[in-house]
Amino acid sequence: MGRGAVLALMLCLLGVAVQAEDPYVYYTWKVTYGIIAPLGIPQQGILINNQFPGPEINSTSNNNIVINVFNYLDEPLLFTWHGIQLRKNSWQDGTPGTNCPILPGTNYTYKFQVKDQIGSYFYYPSTALHRAAGGFGGHRIFSRLLIPVPYPDPEDEYWVLIGDWYTKSHTVLRKFLDSGRSLGRPDGVLINGQTTKDDGSDKPMYTMKPGATYKLRICNTGIKDSLNFRIQGHPLKLVETEGSHTVQNIYDSLDVHVGQCFTVLVTADKEPKDYYMVASTRLTKYNLVGKAILSYTNGKGPASPELPPAPVGWAWSLNQFRSFRWNLTASAARPNPQGSYHYGGINITRTIILSNSVIRSQGKLRYAINGVSHVDTETPLKLAEYYGIADKVFKYDLISDVPPVTVDNLTLAPNVLRATYRTFIEIIFQNPTKTIQSYNLGGYSFFAVAIEPGKWSPEKRQNYNLLDAVSRHTIQVFPKSWAAVMLTFDNCGMWNLRSEQAENRYLGQQMYVSVQSPENSTRDEYNLPLTQLICGLCKNMPNPGNLYH
Repeated sequence: MGRGAVLALMLCLLGVAVQAEDPYVYYTWKVTYGIIAPLGIPQQGILINNQFPGPEINSTSNNNIVINVFNYLDEPLLFTWHGIQLRKNSWQDGTPGTNCPILPGTNYTYKFQVKDQIGSYFYYPSTALHRAAGGFGGHRIFSRLLIPVPYPDPEDEYWVLIGDWYTKSHTVLRKFLDSGRSLGRPDGVLINGQTTKDDGSDKPMYTMKPGATYKLRICNTGIKDSLNFRIQGHPLKLVETEGSHTVQNIYDSLDVHVGQCFTVLVTADKEPKDYYMVASTRLTKYNLVGKAILSYTNGKGPASPELPPAPVGWAWSLNQFRSFRWNLTASAARPNPQGSYHYGGINITRTIILSNSVIRSQGKLRYAINGVSHVDTETPLKLAEYYGIADKVFKYDLISDVPPVTVDNLTLAPNVLRATYRTFIEIIFQNPTKTIQSYNLGGYSFFAVAIEPGKWSPEKRQNYNLLDAVSRHTIQVFPKSWAAVMLTFDNCGMWNLRSEQAENRYLGQQMYVSVQSPENSTRDEYNLPLTQLICGLCKNMPNPGNLYH
């Protein structure tokens, strides 16, 4: 028996409670460039352990995940864990506002816990336009064995990472944006990094046994367009969205906006042959389609060339959003039912209205939130805060809670908004433009209570879903429309609120929300990790040590 076990046994004999640490899952990633040709044109891609898309992160609720990232690229690199809440630990969020980049030829080890979360997520590189070259992959979090799941175990489960794709390299795309150009239309749509060639050489992506039910984890990992996902002849039973069990409605197809994830069940109860999985662009003037083959194990015959049509217009998508409902009786990561949290009865203490805008100034294109176009800083915002030099790096609250009436000029600066710990806040995303938006908030999930056309006003609250809106981390905002979300800011840290469209985010349509512990307590937030990379103005400063106790 080891010393640790002996000590634990002695403590037990003395009547001292011993809590075992949650299990650890370890990964080592080697990030390199490699030649890929997902649309038949050779191009430089970003590989993780020679894989495109990258390897899956496979975990169970409350696991500790340790990922040692070796950067063999010629540029600084960071990974962010899309939808993972990183309780008390924005140090591991992997955004330029929280982390110093992993420099070429060096490594950094992320360590975070998937505390009280289940579901389908993904990760991606948050630096530059690296996501346009790959480096993304799925992250599944299973429920703990003692927590009942509201559907039978499937025969198997499969990732379906869908996304638009450009054949130009990420460096060329970045030069476009730096020079004032837009990214323009993508070149195609991929499913798990590929699409069919339709020349007779296509192999099935996945196989299904007749009569069996399979779980598909669908995420839009692209950088620009909303996509519609469907399978020839097979309805989709929705069971989970971004960490929440849903009412199990049946859909012929699902609109998956950039950054969103859905988990569905599909039963192989049709004629045994091949079928196409289809992902196609939505709400665009062009129609790009990606396909992959689902094959029955005893199947005879190819998939029909006639594809199921995509829905038209965004009213259809809005109605689908309204059909998504929280499963109030199901347990998610905890034993208590999801519906035991009555968010609709909590008083709103603050309303923040965020309006996006785009402007071309001196030949350069910039996007903004409430008139401020965010600029990343050499010293990460969270590091500056911890070292006590925030005033030398950024100013808090450059934007107010109400957008300016007109936006003729943008302010280019770090955009950081302060939120008071444990306040219940309503955020309105107002989209006055003609293009759909998609927003993600790091460190949190929120209740997506409403989306409506037009301009928000307080009387619109009577249309909110205050009973069973789905708790999720990414929400779309249709053209000339608004979306309302509600949440409690109960996770201290520096959290990135960003457009999921890469062009918008890169050119300033993002910001950070700073939530600080009022008592400087480790109950609320972890201290600076000993292994944290230090850069910028903090590099030559003495380490402040443990500020929280």
